[in-house]
Amino acid sequence: MIEDKNPQRTSIAQLGEFGLIEHLTKNFDVKQASTLKSIGDDAAVLDFKDKKVVVSTDLLIEGVHFDLAYMPLKHLGYKAVVVNISDICAMNAKATQITVSVAVSNRFPLEALEELFEGITHAANEYKVDVVGGDTTSSQKGLIISITAIGEASEEELVYRNGAKATDLLVVTGDIGAAYMGLQVLEREKQVFQVNPNSQPDLDLYTYLIERQLKPEARKDVRTLLHALEIKPTSMIDISDGLSSEIIHLCKQSNVGCNLYEDKLPLDPQFISTCEEFNIDSTTVAINGGEDYELLFTIDINDFDKIKGNPNFSVIGHMAHESEGINLVTRANTQIPLKARGWDALSE
Repeated sequence: MIEDKNPQRTSIAQLGEFGLIEHLTKNFDVKQASTLKSIGDDAAVLDFKDKKVVVSTDLLIEGVHFDLAYMPLKHLGYKAVVVNISDICAMNAKATQITVSVAVSNRFPLEALEELFEGITHAANEYKVDVVGGDTTSSQKGLIISITAIGEASEEELVYRNGAKATDLLVVTGDIGAAYMGLQVLEREKQVFQVNPNSQPDLDLYTYLIERQLKPEARKDVRTLLHALEIKPTSMIDISDGLSSEIIHLCKQSNVGCNLYEDKLPLDPQFISTCEEFNIDSTTVAINGGEDYELLFTIDINDFDKIKGNPNFSVIGHMAHESEGINLVTRANTQIPLKARGWDALSE
């Protein structure tokens, strides 16, 4: 297929702010009964009746949170929605609406924003959330995306970070570390391309890792799975900044300690082989990598039989008294104090 070297570029200025909003939001449909008024007025109107409302917001900035050298705009739009819905899932709630705000520089034509919003629309359809508002403005340089996610749950369903008890089990969904290694592969290929623009990356060996980085999924299924098992977590958080950081958040807010077992970490075979290729310790990556968007939670020890053997969950440790500290128990049965070495957007 011959590549179009001169793709159509429509200046955003041609549409103006309101014309741009109307153009980008024309494909958003209302799916939720709680959405009384969506886009088109000064504010959205939502009606949750007897439900509790949960709200989370996130900011994604070009050069800090994503690199357009290897992040397709359609994937970026999808991921921007997912990372916010993941926060709603971490409250054991159901995501229902989002707002989308975008700041762009004049280097982005209308067609680029159409790609971005195609990804946002796909995510909204996949997760059955309504896009009910937002904003567009100009940026001096780069692309900035801010999404606010809104969800609902009954008071009995909600799970916070501060409910873990010293005798609870520590559980994680899925596998961890793959998103970070996907990023390492993409960064390596970017450097190769910069040296030799004619080189074509061979990414067949890393498809799972790259998908985990470029197109993660929020664990909206976990709420249903746990309900079917008659388990309510005592505390919960999503893994965005790294397993070690999230464990420490749970411990500090619940005033407990923890023992995390190295040999219980759920690791994908492609992740392990790629760590070996990069000569990186797989445990270090798994507990510090971040962007997995799996859920980390604690359950009462009496619920162990309900969750035992379930392929969606791995028991990776247990909570302890605060005085015992927060530790990684190695395969050699040595205790090492766990440090928060995950992602920190404000670190230098």
